[in-house]
Order: sequence, then structure tokens, then C-alpha cells
Amino acid sequence: MRSCASSTTTCAPGVSADEGDGDQWPEIRKRILAADIVLVATPTWVGHMSSVAQRVLERLDAELSETDDAGRPSMVGKVGIAAVVGNEDGAHKIVADLFQALNDIGFSVPAQGCTYWNGEAMGSTDYRDLDSVPDQVATTTKAMARNAAHLARLLNTEGYPAYE
Repeated sequence: MRSCASSTTTCAPGVSADEGDGDQWPEIRKRILAADIVLVATPTWVGHMSSVAQRVLERLDAELSETDDAGRPSMVGKVGIAAVVGNEDGAHKIVADLFQALNDIGFSVPAQGCTYWNGEAMGSTDYRDLDSVPDQVATTTKAMARNAAHLARLLNTEGYPAYE
């Protein structure tokens, strides 16, 4: 899925499902609604998630007032996971912020639902420039994917009860 800010996608600022002319969030939203698992991936910028990741959370805020046929918020029953990269610390804080927001919106977070890589503080190495994925990152990423898929299967089979 394309993010809210790429060379081909424009996602307007705001907290509604559609911010008007030129806003491509409605198309992104359709893909999120069709997904069982949503990964929010972000670089670490100045110790925080990127503004693009923050915008995704802001746009997902609109889902708090959207409900399914059982009266649940529209994102209840979906799994939210996170990936963070950067050459400075901050991954745990970013993941904590992402998970709190995703949980508020209705996503379920699996055990070990994140993966991250931080290079040397103020270093010049980017994750994409590594010759190979570090073993611990690969192991953590596999656990995240395995646990997210397991939780998504459970939610698809059992789901949360209807709201009354």
C-alpha cells in the first residue's frame, strides 16, 4: 500500500474520512478496511515517528465514529503492527505511541508486534544500505509476522462480540 505522502499519493491533513478535492485517503482507507493486518512503518526523525506516520494516525482518527454492522468501531478486529528504522534512538517510544493510537482506534496488537533497527546515533548508515538484515532484526520480524498472522486468524474466526 502506498503511504499518505509519496510521489503518487497525496493525503490531505485532517481527521475525517475524506478531506475533499485531491485527497487520496479515501482510496487508502478502502485498502485498510479490506486488510486483516495493517503495518505502520516509519523512520525515526528527531526521536519521533515521521510526520507521514502521524498523518496516518490522524486520518485513522475518523474511524472512531465509524461502526460496522455489529456496532463496533470499524477497525475493531484488525491487527496493527509497527516497524521503525533510524540512525538514532527512539524506536521504543515511537512503537509505544503507535500502539496506543492504534489501540484507541480499535486495532489489536499481537505479542511482540513490532520490529525495529537503530543504527549508530548520528551515524550515516541507513537500514536500506546494510549488506544483510541483522540476525536479531530478522528473528524479531519473523516473530512479529507469525504472531500478527495468528492473531488475525483468531479474530477472523472468533472476532470480538457485538457492541450493544
